[in-house]
Amino acid sequence: MSDNRNFILAIVLSLVILIGWQYFVLGPKMESERKLAETQSGQTTEQTAAGTGAPAAPATPGAATSVPAPQGASGAAAPIAGQPAATAMTREAALATSRRIAIDTPRLSGSINLTGGRVDDLVLKDYRETVKDDSPNITLFSPDGGPNPYYADFGWTADAAAGLALPGRDTVWSVEGNTTLKPGSPVALNWDNGAGLVFKRRFEIDENYLFTVTDSVDNGTGAAATIYPYGLISRIGTPKTSGFYILHEGFVGVFGEDGLSEQSYKDVTEEGEIKPAKVNSGWLGITDKYWAAAMVPGEGTFQPRYSHAGGAQDIYQADFLSDAVTVGAGASASTTTRLFAGAKEVSVIDGYEASAKIDRFELLIDWGWFYFITKPLFFAIDWFFKLFGNFGVAILAVTVIVKLFFFPLANKSYVSMSRMKKVQPEMQAIKERHPDDKMKQQQELMELYKKEKINPLAGCLPIFVQIPVFFSLYKVLFVTIEMRHAPFFGWIQDLSAPDPTTLFNLFGLIPYDPPQFLMLGIWPLIMGITMFVQMKLNPTPPDPTQQMIFNWMPVLFTFMLASFPAGLVIYWAWNNFLSIVQQWVIMRRQGVEVDILGNIRDTFRKKPKAGS
Repeated sequence: MSDNRNFILAIVLSLVILIGWQYFVLGPKMESERKLAETQSGQTTEQTAAGTGAPAAPATPGAATSVPAPQGASGAAAPIAGQPAATAMTREAALATSRRIAIDTPRLSGSINLTGGRVDDLVLKDYRETVKDDSPNITLFSPDGGPNPYYADFGWTADAAAGLALPGRDTVWSVEGNTTLKPGSPVALNWDNGAGLVFKRRFEIDENYLFTVTDSVDNGTGAAATIYPYGLISRIGTPKTSGFYILHEGFVGVFGEDGLSEQSYKDVTEEGEIKPAKVNSGWLGITDKYWAAAMVPGEGTFQPRYSHAGGAQDIYQADFLSDAVTVGAGASASTTTRLFAGAKEVSVIDGYEASAKIDRFELLIDWGWFYFITKPLFFAIDWFFKLFGNFGVAILAVTVIVKLFFFPLANKSYVSMSRMKKVQPEMQAIKERHPDDKMKQQQELMELYKKEKINPLAGCLPIFVQIPVFFSLYKVLFVTIEMRHAPFFGWIQDLSAPDPTTLFNLFGLIPYDPPQFLMLGIWPLIMGITMFVQMKLNPTPPDPTQQMIFNWMPVLFTFMLASFPAGLVIYWAWNNFLSIVQQWVIMRRQGVEVDILGNIRDTFRKKPKAGS
């Protein structure tokens, strides 16, 4: 009896987990992503600059601000983004308010604002908002004054008492020579403060998404000047996120021995400022699901910080303040900051960690707690993608590898189930001998299981062993940009999104858009059918409750997995098919008659009433 209770408990817990996952996690996530996709291209003046209450740029570094500023060795305040423009403009109008130099690379287009010398205009050439060919490209950075301001800024700050005139957010830089930033073709800016200090800024960019920004100063005065390098990434307005715990969106960084630091927008809003300890290595920035902006300070110690300022609209900022640099009279000094701004492609991110020596930069991609499964699984899928040219086919190939890996365990399970199938007549005889004595039935069944070396829970093992792979594959499909908008065949144009078809409009034949909970596509149905057939290969449980659970489980799974990414459902259906073939072969070798159609007929055949 206890074994029967354990069996039912195991099945019920599995269902509870999957049902909870569907309705409390996947459901809200899918609805959030649907609304986000609808609003991404339509966001305009509602998300423009904030009004009063926003912090002011530190023309005099010791001036009071509405955001507590981290302090340097001598009290120098870290810079803050500055008050956004109060007038709402379109993005094009905001770009036209200042002189700019173009950014043109194989993967990026945009411009650098000569007012402030900041990178505030970036568009990703390789990525669009939807799968349609005419969909707008993804906009990453946008200028102040327009919708969704988001940019990176660099420079110097100093103690208030020093009285130095330093370049700031309103400084208009001059261009020296080249006016278009390209790989191998840097641009140079300069600004003379009129008091003996000449500031220069040099931008370089590679073929992908890495900027190298070198700030230098020539001291033509008769006295030494002490200044502090800084860098910041500022985002105005709270972006829409998936709101899903499996993925981190918000502030992210790696700080020396402390390792990974992740803070949500809500966390930083509540705290106002989060300031880790000073470190001499690391990086920090702001990450979205597929895109990110991160700064890597130059050599030396720096103070990282995440901050938030309220007002008409929220302002979020990730910044760092490096230790003081003293520039002697007639001398020069420089500092180099690297800026990553682009798509979180695995090969690119890992490449920067290796070639640019960026400490643990791979953590910019949220691989999660099952990193040791998730990342190797991605590499396996990516390898097969490069071989076949289709991520869906790659998932099928990896499924075969996973099946081979778990073959010994699954083989043992199917052998046990085959033996149970052979002794079903004896099991039925035990039930008929003791129709009113459940305890006696269980005792004799346990003796039979022991004698025939049968594990009554063997049928659950094929499902349980694939759960870690299932969740890891879900993570891969959810967080890696390589899976975004990756097509399979036919109607599946995005493996990271649910099957877009549904039974309830005859798969598009009827002009009707069912609600989300009725989106029951072709691949979920295939998955449900294969799961049902696999169940019918198993011996029929003697207990009516177990029979009911087995009969309804494929139906429940079909509806639950309908909202999962199509790639995951394809994986599950293909895995079921391979399991059916494997189990059929093993049962034949064990001398068990395989009558799938007969078992299915028995499921729907009306049972005679007791005593009839």
